[in-house]
Amino acid sequence: MSGPSYVPVLSAAPHAIAAYRQLSPAVQGAVVPLWNLPPRHGSVRDVLVAHTRREAHDVSRVQRHHPAWIDTPFAGEVQLRVFMSVLADLGELSALRPVTGPDRPEFQQTAALEAARRSGSGIGIRVALPGEWDDHAAHAVRALLARLDPADEADLLLDLGAVLGDRPDAEKEALRAFDALMPLTPWRTAAILSGGFPSVTAKMLEEGLRAEPRTDWLVWRELTAAARGYVPWLSFGDYGIQSARVIAREPSAGGGGPAWGVLRYTTAESFVLAKVLARGEDRTAVNRAAARRLLELPDFRGAVAGAGESWLRDCACGYGTKGTGNASVWLRVGNVQHMTYVVRSLRE
Repeated sequence: MSGPSYVPVLSAAPHAIAAYRQLSPAVQGAVVPLWNLPPRHGSVRDVLVAHTRREAHDVSRVQRHHPAWIDTPFAGEVQLRVFMSVLADLGELSALRPVTGPDRPEFQQTAALEAARRSGSGIGIRVALPGEWDDHAAHAVRALLARLDPADEADLLLDLGAVLGDRPDAEKEALRAFDALMPLTPWRTAAILSGGFPSVTAKMLEEGLRAEPRTDWLVWRELTAAARGYVPWLSFGDYGIQSARVIAREPSAGGGGPAWGVLRYTTAESFVLAKVLARGEDRTAVNRAAARRLLELPDFRGAVAGAGESWLRDCACGYGTKGTGNASVWLRVGNVQHMTYVVRSLRE
C-alpha cells in the first residue's frame, strides 16, 4: 500500500480541469484526483452521451501522465449506463480508474469491475460515511471485493462528505470504519475524503474578510495522531475550495448568476473568504480591493508560491490585461492555491 498522496474530490468542470493543469509539475505529481461527472437527470440519451463523452475525454486528456479516479456518484440509471459505455470506449490507454461502491446498483458494480479487469488499472471502492459507521457496510465491501479479479488492485476511498462543526465525532467514526475495512484486502491505496468548505452566502461576507475553520484538515490531524498501524499509509482527501454538496448539483443552464462571487484563500487553520462582484460599475475597484486584503494576510505565502498567488497579486495591483476575473476564474485560482498548499503541507 502506498501513501500519503493528496486526493482532491473535483467536479469534471472546466475550471477544475484548468486548475489541475495549472499546477506545477512537482505538485501535480502528488495529486491523484477523484473526478466526478455531474448528474444530469431528465436529459435525453443523446444529450447525455454528448456531455458524458466530452467530460470524460477532457478529464482523460488532462490525466494522460498521472492516474486518477472517475465517478458519477449521483447519476441516474440511464446516465450510469451511458457513463460506463464511455469509460469502456476510453480503452486501456486511459489512466482513469473506475469507481464503484457497496451502495451502487448491481449493474454499475458489474460494469466497473469489468472496466477494471479490461484496463488493468484497478478500481476505487468509494464507501460513503455521512454519519455513524455501520458494520453492515464492511460485509457489503467484502462481498464486492470477492467479485474482483485477483490480478486487479483496489483503492479504498472512505468518503465522509461534508464535515463541518456539526460533526464533532467524524474522526472517531472514520477510525471505526478503517478498523473494519483495512483488514479486508491489501489495498493499493486508502484515502479519507471530507469537505470542510462551507456553503457561502452573501450575508456571510458583509463584514469584509471572513475566516471559516478547515474542519476537514482538523479531522485529518486527529486521525493521523491515532495509534493505528495503518495511519502512516493513509492519504488525505478533501473537496477543494467548494462545498461537498456541489458535486451533487446539476450543471447550470446558463442565464447569469448572482451579482457577487468569492475569492478564497487557504491558511493553516482557515478558509479565508473575500466578497467580489460579478458585475456593476464598482466591480473592478471592489475586486482589486478584495485581492489586496488577501495579500495583506499574515499567512499570505507570496506571489512566488504558485499560480494562484501570482493571479491574486496581479489582480490586486492591476497587472496584466485580464481584469479581475469571473466565477470560473475565481474557482480556478482558489483551487490552484489550495491544492498547492495542501501538497506542501502534507510534505512537511
